[in-house]
Amino acid sequence: MKKIAQNVFNTEYLAGWIFILPALLGTLIFIIIPVICSFGLSFAKWDLLNPIEFVGFSNYTEIFKSEVFYKILLNTIVFAFSTSVFGVIIPLILASILNSKIRGSEFFKTAYFLPFITPMIVIGVVWSWIFDPNIGAVNKLLQLNINWLYDSNFAMCALIIVSVWKLIGYNMVIFLSGFSSISNSYFEAAKIDGANSFQIFKNITIPLLSPTIFFVVIITAISSFQVFDLIYLMTEGGPNNSTNVLVYEIYKNAFEYFNIGKASAIAYVLFIIILVLTLIQWNLRKKIVYNEN
Repeated sequence: MKKIAQNVFNTEYLAGWIFILPALLGTLIFIIIPVICSFGLSFAKWDLLNPIEFVGFSNYTEIFKSEVFYKILLNTIVFAFSTSVFGVIIPLILASILNSKIRGSEFFKTAYFLPFITPMIVIGVVWSWIFDPNIGAVNKLLQLNINWLYDSNFAMCALIIVSVWKLIGYNMVIFLSGFSSISNSYFEAAKIDGANSFQIFKNITIPLLSPTIFFVVIITAISSFQVFDLIYLMTEGGPNNSTNVLVYEIYKNAFEYFNIGKASAIAYVLFIIILVLTLIQWNLRKKIVYNEN
């Protein structure tokens, strides 16, 4: 009996490894090995044609001596911070409204979620038309004369608007799932005690929803630091690098300038930034997340 049980266990153990083997191989080949190789290349000079030349920390030195890099870094921080703030507050408010079971709530949920599943290339083309200075709907409706995507003072603002608009539906659905886990008894007790809607939202909804808010902030911040497609499709980092961000700079160095070493170095600078910010947010969770202790 013991031998039979052992054979069954071994068979199930082997079957489990067989099932997860494709995922493990994919992770090893397409994630782990490239990460290790790119780390080595960040200390080298390579243009994809000539032999790899070890240059030590010169790629990192070149990056931190460049004034353009600090401008790009500031653009990345501004974009990520703005998207994280508005991409959390707006969906939270909308989710709170839709959670109150207003008429047509299912329609609004679908309508808000559609932008998230729409391909970015479609969004980029459509919003480029919307922001067009001559035929764009924004200038026509608001009676403005702004070169949204061609003016360094407004281009980043336009990209933030599009990014937040695309994120609203996804973050809203997450917040709605968080609302579903909160018992109505809390709200009923607050109403009996005479609390108004704002007091209920501030003192009950926000604390009980804080784990969900924390999760949304983390994933929104990380995705915002990694923005590429929106920049590539709408502004290509212009005008005058006013919308250039770290990931797009990595792309340009790697596939336009063929400076693989510098691109890899910028990638690891971005990795360190995201890691530090995530660790800071994670350590703050005990202070901002309800009942975390």
